[in-house]
Amino acid sequence: MTVLGCSGSLPGPDSPASGYLVQADGFTLLVDLGHGAFGALQRYVAPAAVDAILVSHLHADHCIDLTAYVVALRYGSGPRFRRAEDASRIPLIGPAGTRGRIEAAYDPLARKLSLHELFGFSTPSAGDLGPFTLEFATMNHPTPTVGVRVGHGGRTLVYSADTGESENLAELARDADVLLCEASFGPDEEYVPDLHLTGRQAGEHAAKAGVGRLIVTHVPPWVSAETQRDEAATAFDGPVDLARPGWSFEV
Repeated sequence: MTVLGCSGSLPGPDSPASGYLVQADGFTLLVDLGHGAFGALQRYVAPAAVDAILVSHLHADHCIDLTAYVVALRYGSGPRFRRAEDASRIPLIGPAGTRGRIEAAYDPLARKLSLHELFGFSTPSAGDLGPFTLEFATMNHPTPTVGVRVGHGGRTLVYSADTGESENLAELARDADVLLCEASFGPDEEYVPDLHLTGRQAGEHAAKAGVGRLIVTHVPPWVSAETQRDEAATAFDGPVDLARPGWSFEV
């Protein structure tokens, strides 16, 4: 997995918003694409060569750079941006309304974007995608949001997306090798239920699920990422790391 961006709620001075590449056996799955993440994507893979895209939910910090993707695929020249004539559309898995969200963000007055020529839209459904096995669960967030469990070769990665405290997350992450978990609320901030997790709550979910490793992500620029990691470590006695842009690791 490669972290394109991990800043929570908006891009920060050191990181784009959410975006992750999950790769195996020559297959590239792009998970989320928030503010600035499309620029980072181009450092690692040709946008036209991405095999599938998964959007966890339709808040801008997780999907807005899909508008840049449209521009690249439609108007970019050269093999990095133009898919081969015989290539199929890029599968794009997201909540109901994803196509309309991209159209509205790209140009609210546009009537004929023909996004179906670029992307094959579908909603999350458990099953195989390339070499991966995918499972989904609804997270506890104000807009429809899914966490995802990605399996390959006996290893599992779970991504929480955005969520408040969630039994579904603990179950989705059961015995996973890696839990990539949001931790947006700092310990001194007013806590709002059913929105995001604190660092300690991220650790509690990791401990309850019995995961092998916790990676803390989606920390806003006004919150100390190191504090969130330390808070998570008070509740989870396994390895705790911080997501950082440009970091690649094997699950």
